Amino acid sequence: MNIFGIGLPEMAVIFTIALLVFGPKKLPEIGRSIGKALRGFQDASRDFESEFNREAKQLEEAVASSSKPETEKLAAANPKEDSTNS
Repeated sequence: MNIFGIGLPEMAVIFTIALLVFGPKKLPEIGRSIGKALRGFQDASRDFESEFNREAKQLEEAVASSSKPETEKLAAANPKEDSTNS
């Protein structure tokens, strides 16, 4: 098991030190707080990603729809040249 480059022995040492520093009564409360914070971060990250994707899609659609009339205008302004002029 390898989480963030920390193996099982390292995690056991960290847990033991946390248990000694905070005590057995505070440790579950701290774990819950960290879990809630991570969950909130994940939710915010998902919301940001979905908002970013939605805005990018709207921008792509706006660019695609605005470039069509310009292409048509350019085609009308520059008719195909005769092959006799070449």
